Amino acid sequence: MAKGQSTGASAVASEGATDGSLPRRQPVQKRSRERLKKILDVAAARIARNGSDQLRMSDVAEGAGVSIGSLYQYFPDKSAIVRALAEHYNAQSRQCIEEALRDVATPAQLEAAYIDLLDQYFAMVRDEPVIRDIWSATQTDKQLMSLELTESRLCAALLADAMARAHGQSAKKYESTAFMIWQLGEAVVRLATSVDGSESKAILEGFKRMTAREILQM
Repeated sequence: MAKGQSTGASAVASEGATDGSLPRRQPVQKRSRERLKKILDVAAARIARNGSDQLRMSDVAEGAGVSIGSLYQYFPDKSAIVRALAEHYNAQSRQCIEEALRDVATPAQLEAAYIDLLDQYFAMVRDEPVIRDIWSATQTDKQLMSLELTESRLCAALLADAMARAHGQSAKKYESTAFMIWQLGEAVVRLATSVDGSESKAILEGFKRMTAREILQM
């Protein structure tokens, strides 16, 4: 990275995730980590099937094969489970973004990586019902709203850094544009996954054309 460019992603990452996304009890031993993974896997499956509003702590405990007391040692309520799942999927998505944008050095590479990311993100959301449900839950949970906003800033900072490298400019110049594009992208993907066939494709392709023009501007 050139001297004049800011490491926007690193700056935002220092803010960290909200405390509400972390389990109450941090597993250290392998057995405890496996138990936590089982709890979250069971919760994700139940949310995908019935929605987060139907999630019951007792059902999660039973499905994970743990006592209700053990479950509460990890999560004080079902909102904490949903927040932990949100952070899990956010981390997966962010890793994909980091890998896709890491080697971007030219406008052509930037455009190709950005378009591919949109396609990947759309496919992930389409194929993972639990992600869509977590999105819906953000509308009524202030901690989830805060988590989503922090994650958008992280992802936007990664995009701004890639734009800066491609254009030989400072990442600061692109922060607002990248943040706006990322927030709009979330909404567009939600819309595209809520309709079928040609309409879904047209919405996504239209967004690609509009935003690709923006990210390619010097």
